[in-house]
Amino acid sequence: MSALCPVCNQTLPLPQIESHVNAHFDDDGEIDPQIANDHYLALQLASSSSSSDPSSSANLHSTLKEAPFLDPPNKTVPFLQNDDVVRSQTKSPFYRVGNSGLICLLKTCLLESKTKPLECSTSLLSGYVDHFQSTKEDKGWGCGWRNIQMQCSHLLSRRDQEDVKRALFGGSNFVPDIPSLQRWLELAWSSGFDVSGKWIGTTECAALLRSFGLRARVVDFAPEKSRSMYLSVPGSAVAPKRRAYGPMDRYVVKKGDGGVETRDRQRRVLMEWVWNYFSDNRLDVSSGVHITNKGPLYFQHEGHSRTIVGIQRRLQGSSTFTPQYNLLILDPSDRVGGYLKRGAHTLTCPEYQMLYVDNGIAVGEELEQLKTIDSHFVQF
Repeated sequence: MSALCPVCNQTLPLPQIESHVNAHFDDDGEIDPQIANDHYLALQLASSSSSSDPSSSANLHSTLKEAPFLDPPNKTVPFLQNDDVVRSQTKSPFYRVGNSGLICLLKTCLLESKTKPLECSTSLLSGYVDHFQSTKEDKGWGCGWRNIQMQCSHLLSRRDQEDVKRALFGGSNFVPDIPSLQRWLELAWSSGFDVSGKWIGTTECAALLRSFGLRARVVDFAPEKSRSMYLSVPGSAVAPKRRAYGPMDRYVVKKGDGGVETRDRQRRVLMEWVWNYFSDNRLDVSSGVHITNKGPLYFQHEGHSRTIVGIQRRLQGSSTFTPQYNLLILDPSDRVGGYLKRGAHTLTCPEYQMLYVDNGIAVGEELEQLKTIDSHFVQF
């Protein structure tokens, strides 16, 4: 069913009409017609079936204002000083969701979702995150940069970490656009961070954040036979340093040759790691929806990267409860298939990487050690 807005005469689905009309009378006078639509889609998303059904995911797709012109992928830049980058950086546009933000909207939708009989559902969400979406200028190569922006939007929102706000981007207190981030990455390289050059967008994100003193950590998920190729092992394979201009998501791996049991075990390992991250390894997490103090996870896999903003666990069964997990993911890609809820069945790549940021600022010897990008290896 649909209804007509009495203010602007726009026809909308009935579940959207109340929030749409109220938006006309917001105190700030700004009208965002996408807010009502997003609430409706997010509600569908939260009400979808469990992760065992591949067709159950719902799409959360929004339109973002066109970003400023982006430098072409192969353009180089002159040597820059920190003050030059601070003065020249530009704030990036992003998709704002209501007054309380995307994570609070997602919490509301999850709380309103229905559970099945004999099912106990618990959702753990990251702290505040803004959604930075790819535009036509960076479509196909900008996802890594957009995920960095989402990570930084959380870091800048932390009221308990004023030292991080002062350190990030020269204390500008905003998330820069992609050309500005590219200059910051060049500056990080010239300052000695990741001087050997690595091959995956995750490590470039780590180099950028570590150059501000942030404790960015990389985690590798891969089979034991691939351990020697990863950053946690001395002498790991690396590739020549790429320029800061262009795609990050060029994670080339061998195709997996494991059977169904192997894939199920790999999926369980990754899902349980994400659950333990957001739950802080607590065993006494109550059912319901909880916003934690954890930051989002930069999630890298073959050819693409996304941002994990939470995880949902459903315990099903009458005698033996079997946990089923859904990752709650923001995909910066503007394609229609950018799903937010992803079940274990969607984890089809043989290898993955995560990045998260520990609290605080490193100085002195610890900061020097952060210049060498390493990682923690999890047998997958």
